[in-house]
Amino acid sequence: MGVKAKKAMKKSLKKASAQPPALLSGSKTEDVDFLPLEGGPGHKLPVEKPSESASTVLYIGRIPHGFYEKEIEGYFSQFGTIKRLRIARNKRTGKSKHFGFIQFESPEVAKIVAETMHNYLLFEHLLQVHLIPPEHVHPKIWKGFNYRYKPLDRVQVQRKNHNKERTLEEHKKLVNGIMQRDKKRRKKIEAAGIDYECPDIVGDTQAVPKKIRFDEE
Repeated sequence: MGVKAKKAMKKSLKKASAQPPALLSGSKTEDVDFLPLEGGPGHKLPVEKPSESASTVLYIGRIPHGFYEKEIEGYFSQFGTIKRLRIARNKRTGKSKHFGFIQFESPEVAKIVAETMHNYLLFEHLLQVHLIPPEHVHPKIWKGFNYRYKPLDRVQVQRKNHNKERTLEEHKKLVNGIMQRDKKRRKKIEAAGIDYECPDIVGDTQAVPKKIRFDEE
């Protein structure tokens, strides 16, 4: 065997060793995802279908003033059946914090709502609507969702505070506060150059209140 023949044999051996076993057997690798290390036919991975979202809970942010539980329920019920609804409110004043959560019975409806209502202009506010994965839903998210806030009757509170029983010391303190505010008001009127005679305040003589609470000794 000559030198040229030996070189040609070495090149053919290198090419054969560099090729995978599937090519040596004559099989095609275009439709194969990976080849086994020990040789043999290639394997193809099963096609995984994209998993559909099973989330039914939506976060709604930037809720405008005046768009509360009844309004949200009436508006979003056009998409499908609403299971639960809650708006975050201040515990002390009961005012809306401008975000809330809503849950639909169908995950398909929730997905459509998220795609349709996100960045929707409502009362000069762009609503922020996002799906919440089931594993991220807090267990206390629906705590008190049936609670309907009853506005505080501030007139009744002020009336009760005004008509409460006072001791003599409390009455004197109340009258002194009224007199001090009246003096400041008179000075402002005089500084403005207005000639006005302020009427006398009834009770400036520190009269005894109608109801007196005596401290028990």
